[in-house]
Amino acid sequence: MSSSDDLTITSCTLYQYQIELNPSLPVGIQRIDFRKGLVLDIQLNNQQTAWAEIAPLSGLDIDSQMITGFSQESLDEVKSKLQQILPSLIDQPLVVLNAIAQQISLPSLAFSLSLLHAKLTHCLPIIIENTSIQSAVVPLLYDGMSTAIITQKLLTQASINSVKIKVAQTSMASEIQFIYQVLAIAPHVTLRLDANRGFSLEQAIDFLACLPKHKIEYIEEPCINPNDNPQIYRQLGINYALDESLNLPQFDLDLALQQPGLGALIIKPMLLGSLEKLQSMISRAHLEGVRCILSSSLEADMGINDLRLVSQALTPDESPGLDTLSAFTQPVLLATSGLSPQLNHQVLQQLTHIGPTRDPNKVG
Repeated sequence: MSSSDDLTITSCTLYQYQIELNPSLPVGIQRIDFRKGLVLDIQLNNQQTAWAEIAPLSGLDIDSQMITGFSQESLDEVKSKLQQILPSLIDQPLVVLNAIAQQISLPSLAFSLSLLHAKLTHCLPIIIENTSIQSAVVPLLYDGMSTAIITQKLLTQASINSVKIKVAQTSMASEIQFIYQVLAIAPHVTLRLDANRGFSLEQAIDFLACLPKHKIEYIEEPCINPNDNPQIYRQLGINYALDESLNLPQFDLDLALQQPGLGALIIKPMLLGSLEKLQSMISRAHLEGVRCILSSSLEADMGINDLRLVSQALTPDESPGLDTLSAFTQPVLLATSGLSPQLNHQVLQQLTHIGPTRDPNKVG
């Protein structure tokens, strides 16, 4: 078997997908009814192959408004950059993927290139040691879901200890009633609330004061003004978590980690960058006793599968938040009778292929 020092890139294939979502999915207080993304397929000189999804969370919502508060880059920017750099990868050593990932200013591309390097050098764990935690489902719920869907999500999936509930989207009274409905169906679960900066400080305190405090793990991005978040902890003793804040150019992690009440960082790799950057962020947070929870950016099944591996590698003691696949009407990967999945060419449009022609479904 070749050492990674001997491995070179022999071909690159870039695909694009657009998949309808049913029902539409929440992106903050907005909604989307389809998801666009890219898939990069790389083959090495030892015939080994790996895929990665590249899907910035940007574009237009169901009202044709720009999605705000998530990816700073567009899919077209990423596509253009990839088509520019892919020809230069041929016959280059595998390590070039990591080198580009450290330099590039497009987080989704940095993450995916570093992920491909980790897959091809077998740096991600294959066997899940902490099975009960990593296979645990954290259902995503929001006011307006039917009792049947809530019950199905809470009672038919194994290993449910926490639920994520979107709040600050409808009326306060309706959302409080919804949360009590969830707790009546599954009294054992704890709550990860997500306000997407939807409350004023006064509203957040009024809302949280109506809920059983011991049931709340944290509330993500509670306040319109993030500087108000520590006040929630001071007044109620409830921890808050940061999500969108991590993605802002002016975000200062060291300063944030010193604030009272910060309970968790919600890490969306597709929005933040390379595995090396994520590992640094997680290590610094853990030193301060702050939890780190990997979360999806509404990736398709390929991306969700990879986030499970990344969560297993970087946050083995936390259940990731990945319950967003059920709305996808088609998969990017097809299960086969053999061990390896295959690309679903019904949803993938090939944009670029560089290198010798080969079977695009062969995966090492």
